[in-house]
Amino acid sequence: MATRLEQTILKNLITNEEYTRKVLPYIKSDFFQERDESFLFKQIREYFLKYKAVPTPEALIIDIDEKDGIDAQLLSETTNLIQEIKSDNSNTPEKWLIDSTENWCKDRAVYNGVMSSIEIIQDKGGSKGQIPDILRDALSVSFDTNIGHDFLDDWEPRYDFYHTEEERTPFDLELMNKITKGGLPNKTLNICMAGTGVGKSLFMCHVAASCLVQGKNVLYITLEMAEEKIAERIDANLLDISLNDLQDLPKAMYKKKIKRVQEKTKGKLIIKEYPTASAHSGHMRHLLQELDLKRSFTPDIIFIDYLNICASFRVRPGSNVNTYTYVKSIAEEMRGLAVEFNVPIMSATQTNRTGFVSTDVGLEDTAESFGLPATADFMFALISTEDLQELDQVMVKQLKNRYNDPTYHRRFVVGVDRPKMRLYDCEQTAQDELVDIGPVMDQTATGERIAAEKTENFKYD
Repeated sequence: MATRLEQTILKNLITNEEYTRKVLPYIKSDFFQERDESFLFKQIREYFLKYKAVPTPEALIIDIDEKDGIDAQLLSETTNLIQEIKSDNSNTPEKWLIDSTENWCKDRAVYNGVMSSIEIIQDKGGSKGQIPDILRDALSVSFDTNIGHDFLDDWEPRYDFYHTEEERTPFDLELMNKITKGGLPNKTLNICMAGTGVGKSLFMCHVAASCLVQGKNVLYITLEMAEEKIAERIDANLLDISLNDLQDLPKAMYKKKIKRVQEKTKGKLIIKEYPTASAHSGHMRHLLQELDLKRSFTPDIIFIDYLNICASFRVRPGSNVNTYTYVKSIAEEMRGLAVEFNVPIMSATQTNRTGFVSTDVGLEDTAESFGLPATADFMFALISTEDLQELDQVMVKQLKNRYNDPTYHRRFVVGVDRPKMRLYDCEQTAQDELVDIGPVMDQTATGERIAAEKTENFKYD
């Protein structure tokens, strides 16, 4: 009789301690379909948790024989199973074994989740509102065999890390690169904050266009504007033509300009539109998988326009939850997505009413949720005044920076070509009158109040 995967798993749980330590936390007894296998797994797990070592076949037989309340048939079946496992002298490649065990756990979790959902639908217990949670938990089964960094023993890989240049996605703006030490690192969430009409989407469209020219694969997710409107802005940027003139551009000339852009880059830009407040990180994860499968497209950076109008998969629509919890959940899910796919995510948020009319935005002006800056790795504000508008400039103010000292170039200005949806570096003289230092919390009544309430639990790292 051919050896079943379940038996191979059980055998290695007895004979391979390293394997057992990696996979035991993820295996459940109800993953095994045969009752003797399920029962044996329970005994192995019980023994390992108690003695911190894999059991011998003899120890298992003794423990099982001494248990009360076990029917003779189950005792006989389990003993025979142990003897069969004991006689198996085959060696299984560990990498294959771990991969196969993970896939088996996923398959069994999904199967059990579907069966539980069917029972709920058939009114055999439970609430139908539990079904999404059951299926989501089943689909999220995944091994994480990394149990942490041993500071003293793992000094060499740590030293190598210190001397390895971190992969980053650079800006085409000098001071943005300086304050981020060369651009946005992977596995990070980066937030641009501004009032309506100041330039959040313009900033992200410009950076997306810049990344494309660098040869990066760019995914731009929009929940506010149509795909065509985002494409139009990026067209104006890349083709060096105003939005108004773009509509009058002859087709032959348009084609010629697009061909020139194609010749400049090996990257691709995908723009995906979702209805406002309809998409959460689960939808975006599915999109990334579909793009990989159907177009062989893997993004180097993701833009989400914008965070506050995303949904959260952890919070059901219509739930009575405050905005702090809701927006923080979205931010945490987006950062988790960045980590999972090893990319930087660039998104945006609105200022509140106070920030909209303010000439100096602070963290207290974060719309709806103070939990957002607590989650982001890098956060900055775009500030516009009448004087800056006359000069075709916008001020950038650092609010939080995990990449560099946030007091270094706390404030600076960049040029804005709004008709062509472009940003550009300003001469140094434009920066001379700006003061780099300044509080993250502005010294307003609102800022002082929120600082007193919130900064106790907020980390400026």
